[in-house]
Amino acid sequence: MSLNDPRWGSNQGNGDDKRGDDRKGGNQGPPDLEDLWRDFNQRLSGMLGGKRGPRGGGGDGGGPQFPQLSFKQFGGGIGALLGLIAVIWLASGFYIVDANQRGVVLRFGKYVETTEPGLRWRLPYPIESSDVVDLTGVRTVEVGYRGSERNKVLREALMLTDDENIINIQFAVQYVLTSPEKYLFNNRYADESVMHAAESAMREIVGMNKMDFVLYEGREQMASSAHEGIQKILDRYDTGIQISRVTMQNAQPPEQVQAAFDDAVKAGQDRERLRNEGEAYANDVIPRARGTASRLIEEANAYQSRVIANAEGDASRFTQILTEYRRAPEVTRERLYIDTMQQVMSKTSKVMVDTKGNGNLLFMPLDKLMQAAGSQGSHDATPAPAVGAAAPAPAPRADSSMESRSRDLMARDRERGER
Repeated sequence: MSLNDPRWGSNQGNGDDKRGDDRKGGNQGPPDLEDLWRDFNQRLSGMLGGKRGPRGGGGDGGGPQFPQLSFKQFGGGIGALLGLIAVIWLASGFYIVDANQRGVVLRFGKYVETTEPGLRWRLPYPIESSDVVDLTGVRTVEVGYRGSERNKVLREALMLTDDENIINIQFAVQYVLTSPEKYLFNNRYADESVMHAAESAMREIVGMNKMDFVLYEGREQMASSAHEGIQKILDRYDTGIQISRVTMQNAQPPEQVQAAFDDAVKAGQDRERLRNEGEAYANDVIPRARGTASRLIEEANAYQSRVIANAEGDASRFTQILTEYRRAPEVTRERLYIDTMQQVMSKTSKVMVDTKGNGNLLFMPLDKLMQAAGSQGSHDATPAPAVGAAAPAPAPRADSSMESRSRDLMARDRERGER
């Protein structure tokens, strides 16, 4: 159907009747595209207030006139629109990478390159895409809690020690990225990998130590060991993650056994107090006992030295007497007898008078003689303690005299037996 179709006249009513007749008639095919476009232009001109023109090509109706649009004019607008869209699509390929970041470019989901900081361009989506990864930012993973220590996650926090005690541990792991490619592609969920590795390493450490070590003196050592264990696991997974610090937030027994644990702590404190008191008592008694033992040892050594010295002196004196006895037996024997009798009789109150040697006896005053003997005995006995401290002379001399006398008697018996 052309634009000058005689059925589209100036009479709008007749045209409508003809269209109605066509709808009712034998023309049952699809509507003509030019007719639809013409109708659209008329409606658009009516809305904009333009002049209406004849509906047919040859009519001279008195309707308002309006400019006719064509496919060529509309095609030029579509081309400009498509060019604008193409420019915007190409401009979407620009992206900015900060100084602490790296850009990872993917082409149809496959890794292509890693870009340095600055303004970068890639092929627009869906051909290429880019991910910007922060390398210097410190990331934190919390194990056993979320946000604050009160928000506990018991599934992660409860751990079993070597002595079969359950404790509640909360700690945080801080890490940075060393390789954006490994971080993005080697593990699907890198943060969860860090959490699982941290929990696994900490459970291993807690399971190898006692409860007291975990709760009190071993926190720093546990953090250091956990740092090394987590890093080994992540390196084995090739995650491109570097652990910077492991911080122990809290370590305590579960709330259900807190009262029993407090009683156990008090009992341990009482044990330590009693142990300290016992050590203080031992520190007071043991030095005294050691001093007494040292004194007794010194006295025993002194007694030993004194006895040895006396024995050596007696042996030397006996050797000298034996030498003299071999030279003059009678004189030596008589002298020993006289010395022995002098030592024995000097301590008695009796007076021996030789009546055979002298016929005339001059009786001297016995009381004076006894006093003189007593004063002489006291004079001999006074320096005895001082001399005895070094080498007691009287007693050993008497003993040696008795021994020498017994030897003399045995020698006499031998002589008589030989005769």
